[in-house]
Amino acid sequence: MVITSTQKLTFEEYLNYQGESGVCYELYRGNLIEIPTPTGIHIKICQFLVYQFRCFFAAHNLPLVAIVTTAVRTEEDSSRIPDVVICTRSLWEQVCAQPGSAVLDFEEKPLLVIEVTSQNWRDDYIRKRAEYDLIDIPEYWIVDPNRPKIRVCSRPENESSYSHQEFLPGQLVQSVQFAEFILSVDEVLCPPLVEDLIREESVQRQQLEQQNQQLEQQVNLERQRAQRLAQRLREMGADMDAEL
Repeated sequence: MVITSTQKLTFEEYLNYQGESGVCYELYRGNLIEIPTPTGIHIKICQFLVYQFRCFFAAHNLPLVAIVTTAVRTEEDSSRIPDVVICTRSLWEQVCAQPGSAVLDFEEKPLLVIEVTSQNWRDDYIRKRAEYDLIDIPEYWIVDPNRPKIRVCSRPENESSYSHQEFLPGQLVQSVQFAEFILSVDEVLCPPLVEDLIREESVQRQQLEQQNQQLEQQVNLERQRAQRLAQRLREMGADMDAEL
């Protein structure tokens, strides 16, 4: 954790702080902390997780959103910026309607936060875990591509603090809150480009549309054959009546 200023800020001052352009800052007990520029793999992992969560929410018709670079207030004068935040759609719309920085305050609790480790990995495992636990965030993922592993922290029923489970390469990681949300650890730690996933999805959709069109054409052909047969039978019946 590298403190970037000796001047301490209140939470309200942090909300209005104008730092260096393009730089994000967290607030830890009044101290500004500059967030390191993410690596390429860091960005790929975040994009992949957001994409997978959004697809899952859409498929299960859940009123939830997956967002990035949104701050979460964790103490009186502390605010963290998880890599991924999961919250309700109504809460996110409420935050969007507010002036100033997009920060979830104490009463605006997310359902799940994810940190992808970087240079300050100790903060993810120790300080941030304690802060997220303190404000009762139900689930906290630490995605660590360097060790490599994924740690899922949650609070068991009737327990007062987080416990965790670790998922290693070759295994599947599963959300505690969303039991059907299951991903390959290998794919999370070394994900494909989201653009490729979208392209594959588009190709599959086009193939499905073509299959549906072919099926519809086949149904129409069968219907036309049936109509011609019915017409022929009517004509045969009319011929027989005429002979009688």
